[in-house]
Amino acid sequence: MKLAVVGGGSTYTPELIDGFARLRDVLPLTELVLIDPAAGRLELVGGLARRIFAAQGHPGRITWTDDLDTGVDGADAVLLQLRVGGQAAREQDETWPLECGCVGQETTGAGGLAKALRTVPVVLDIAERVRRRSPDAWIVDFTNPVGIVTRALLTHGHRAVGLCNVAIGFQRRFAALLGVAPERVELEHVGLNHLTWERAVRVDGEDVLPELLAGHGRAVAEDLRMPLPLLERLGVIPSYYLRYYYQHDEVVRESRGRPSRAADVAAIERRLLEMYADPALSEKPELLGQRGGAFYSEAAVALTSSLLRPRGNGGAEGGAAPSTSTQAGDRTAVQDVQVVNVLNNGTLPFLPDDAVIEVPATVSASGAAPLPVRPLEPLYAGLVAAVTAYEHLALDAALKGGRERVFDALLAHPLVGQIAYAERLTDDLIAHNREYLTWA
Repeated sequence: MKLAVVGGGSTYTPELIDGFARLRDVLPLTELVLIDPAAGRLELVGGLARRIFAAQGHPGRITWTDDLDTGVDGADAVLLQLRVGGQAAREQDETWPLECGCVGQETTGAGGLAKALRTVPVVLDIAERVRRRSPDAWIVDFTNPVGIVTRALLTHGHRAVGLCNVAIGFQRRFAALLGVAPERVELEHVGLNHLTWERAVRVDGEDVLPELLAGHGRAVAEDLRMPLPLLERLGVIPSYYLRYYYQHDEVVRESRGRPSRAADVAAIERRLLEMYADPALSEKPELLGQRGGAFYSEAAVALTSSLLRPRGNGGAEGGAAPSTSTQAGDRTAVQDVQVVNVLNNGTLPFLPDDAVIEVPATVSASGAAPLPVRPLEPLYAGLVAAVTAYEHLALDAALKGGRERVFDALLAHPLVGQIAYAERLTDDLIAHNREYLTWA
């Protein structure tokens, strides 16, 4: 089994490698190729990857290359974890929107749109080259903004599934708070990528969300940086990304008074790369936990394993996959039900079929099929519908370009939504990203 990782020079990669090594019985790799244009980083990350495999007794072969076509040739699955423009572009995404009082963030709002415009054309080019070299390969997209990027891949006919670590992170956190094994915890996770709510937390099939909030609500609220009374009133647990909507102005004030997350991550990355250069290092360093992407490797192993195994032969083992509620309908083996980004296809009837939603889905060699979802309450459905409309316009702008399309997407976004802001942010977005926009 051959896997390729595009963006393999990322400081994230040792987290992924560690998961591949620990869970080799779930995903029996024989060859792993790391692909990245940054040769210096790739050499450091690749060397550490080999040492991790050797230290954990994994027999798989690890190579690296800056040649995409060679790297993906013959791959069974290709994982995308790239960042067009690097941390420098992220720094811009997180700062210039603040100048007009809007959230600066790399996956939502004006900054998220900028990232989508830079990323979608690059990802589609990669996917076309994968299709030529390995037409049967699955593409697992971890590249943000995952919802828009996955929608681009699927609407262009690629064999793709989007992946985010929010659900598995919640599952592991709730399991720890409740003192149970993670595989016993199922989530009723619903919404869009980075716009989701946990409407039930089930342990052995019984919803314990009320007890979780009653006994551990303060800890959950502190994790989310949201008021506990809000969680108690809603009776659900929002993704921490909902803070950008529910507490927009507070987030803007906080952001103006401290270094950007991009600056923090860049400093962490510099220290990580120094560690990776140490030939004695043969495990992922503890500092990597501050980089983000917790449990990404477990989610990636679970998803890739299910995509590459015939249905009925078992899925991810050892609790690697985030357990999720099947809600209505027939219950499938837990290990084959995972939270992914997938075409709506009527699951949320108020959205178009080609919208990409983030919900539990059955995953097999045939792909990911969303499970039935209880009707979404108006409090959440309205925001989901609005952001879905924005994502449609954002993808249109990414594919076709043009100032008017960028303006339309910004005007539609709930975090912008005013003519003056949309006008200014459009000009700022283009000015800061001109080198990445072929039409600008």
